[in-house]
Amino acid sequence: MAKTQAQQFPLISIVTVNYNHSETTMELIESLEKISYPNIEIIVVDNASPNDSPQKMKAKYPRIILVESVINYGFAGGNNLGIMRAQGEFVLLLNNDVEVEVGFLEPLVKKFQESPNLGAISPKIRFFHNKNLIQYAGFTEINKWTIRNKTIGQDEIDNGQFDFDKETAYTHGAAMMVPMAVIQKVGMMSYEFFLYYEEADWCIRMRKVGYTMAFVHNSIVYHKGSVTTGNNSILKTYYLSRNRLVFMRRNIHGFAFAFALIYQLLVAIGKNSIVLLLKGKTDLVKAYWDGVFWNLKNYSNPEIHNNPQL
Repeated sequence: MAKTQAQQFPLISIVTVNYNHSETTMELIESLEKISYPNIEIIVVDNASPNDSPQKMKAKYPRIILVESVINYGFAGGNNLGIMRAQGEFVLLLNNDVEVEVGFLEPLVKKFQESPNLGAISPKIRFFHNKNLIQYAGFTEINKWTIRNKTIGQDEIDNGQFDFDKETAYTHGAAMMVPMAVIQKVGMMSYEFFLYYEEADWCIRMRKVGYTMAFVHNSIVYHKGSVTTGNNSILKTYYLSRNRLVFMRRNIHGFAFAFALIYQLLVAIGKNSIVLLLKGKTDLVKAYWDGVFWNLKNYSNPEIHNNPQL
């Protein structure tokens, strides 16, 4: 029996978060306007941008759904606001500094239709400014002792070496698709992260109830990278330091947690602090340790400890 159009092309809710970069966000919307998939809604969440005019996005692209938050809830919270407005069978989270290929959505939908046990998937991600260079072709597992993992394929020329779908430990927050049914089962991303590590934590929650994650090779998007936070910025350094510890507190337990904490304080943060001090970058050193002190200040916060043991 032939599939109906709704079955063949289920509604995809595409959610992106804007913060002070409406021009970049409109470049994403422009690329989405050209895709071949016929059934999407585009939800743009403006995260209380103080120096931007989100209404100009609505004026130029009237069919978008514009959600204007009065508070900056960060990446996790902003996407959650968009998810709450979504009507689709699937939700696709895209960073606003991503641009997409015309046929990128069809392989993602097909993957879910073929593999109902999937919790989340990500496309192949290449760098926008060097379109033959891979940024993401999957993630390895986060090491519970060092809280480190590797991005498969990163900085490699794409010669087809990753042209096959595969299971991955985590999807990539710049571009990840999740069925609404999965979100209804496991909940949305944790607001506590604000920025960084939220998608890894989300994937672990999915895995705990039996879902798997996958990398889809023949769906391709291009990522500009760190448009909102900036490379090696104080903001990025602070949240990476802070949220690595938050991730540990939610997902690592017992002796492994104690070892990982010592490793973070003495080796990861400690070593980086010395290197940065020698370079005169005291602002970044402060950002590292501000992230640590935030965790000490919020040690008793139950929201940070609500992931059961692996």
